[in-house]
Amino acid sequence: MVTASRADCYALDLEDPLRDMRAEFSLPSGVTYLLGNSLGALPKRTAAKVAHTVETEWGRDLGASWNTAGWWDLPQTTGDRLARLIGAGPGEVLAGDSTSTNIFKVMAAALPLRPGRRVIVSDLENFPTDRYVVEGVARALGSYEIRDIGSLDEALGDDVAAVLLSHVDYRTGALRDMDAVTARVHAAGALMIWDLCHSAGAVPVDLRAADADFAVGCTYKYLNGGPGAPAYLYVAERHQDAAYNVVSGWHGHADPFAFEPNYRPADGVRRFAAGSPPVLSYSALNASLDIWQTVDMAQIRAKSVALTTLFIDLVDELCPDLTLVTPRDPAERGSQVSYRNRDGYPVMRALAERGVVGDYRKPDIMRFGFAPLYLRYVDVYDAATVLAEVLGKELWREERYREPLTVT
Repeated sequence: MVTASRADCYALDLEDPLRDMRAEFSLPSGVTYLLGNSLGALPKRTAAKVAHTVETEWGRDLGASWNTAGWWDLPQTTGDRLARLIGAGPGEVLAGDSTSTNIFKVMAAALPLRPGRRVIVSDLENFPTDRYVVEGVARALGSYEIRDIGSLDEALGDDVAAVLLSHVDYRTGALRDMDAVTARVHAAGALMIWDLCHSAGAVPVDLRAADADFAVGCTYKYLNGGPGAPAYLYVAERHQDAAYNVVSGWHGHADPFAFEPNYRPADGVRRFAAGSPPVLSYSALNASLDIWQTVDMAQIRAKSVALTTLFIDLVDELCPDLTLVTPRDPAERGSQVSYRNRDGYPVMRALAERGVVGDYRKPDIMRFGFAPLYLRYVDVYDAATVLAEVLGKELWREERYREPLTVT
């Protein structure tokens, strides 16, 4: 029995409360884009927004735009717009730099808040940059041990200063219970840092309700900020006076234009600013955030669950030999579905050539990301049927599909 027909999926699209959002995005004809968990699609309004920044704010108004166009305040004003999407309050989010840099900032700020504790808990399953930066912080600050999470209860103890975990696992799409994990970390006396890269814009996030201490995230995935878009960091208001930014740049100074010889941190989250904001990148990001300010995250989550469930059901039926590694329980997964396949790389290459774009993560994970703002139910149906064709006819066996590209 077929799980759903294409006509069934078309009917679901007609009833979708988010159906009109697809028109906001530039999507190539003939492409089913299941890579929004890596790079979000281009909003149609972005080009005009960036052109205005280039031609008018920079080209006509020149340096006056630091004041007249609000360039100077972009890290804070953009951060406040992002705050709505992650359950933060005004003045708790700063947009800028990269996720890697922001992990360094918040980890180096968190550790001194728990003096005498010399252990950082991380996870070998975190995205590699999280782990690499933790190693760098431990080396830079000295005498810190990194403990792999294993079982969280076993990893926690009175020697743990901070815990860094991904809210959604980048390989499997598994979703952690933010409230429960944060509560367990706090009960052990440690601070909780969340990586939201694969959850912001895909699942509801409420950092304040969870009582999180710090968080970081990127904006080029589900939030459609564009390649290299500014990342962000969250510092709970209760920590802001005591937290120190070790990347103590000019833009985080209390009075930058006093040009004082020594660093004096600004009040609030602004102290976590460092260098000049990349204005053109902020322009692209804010074009997308104009769309996101109108979005109901409950609708996003409901559609995400429906899309991923449909895909899993279709692949169960059409590709029964694939091994699902994403949790079947919707409450335990983000907005991606992953399968284990030792020939996953050539399969994904063959799919892309036929218009179904996902990606591959070593050693054997095929990833499919579902961005509810612009993905349709018929896209899910088409992707599953093309996947079945590629596998069933063994179209992936062409040798050229095994040739590795620089970015997989």
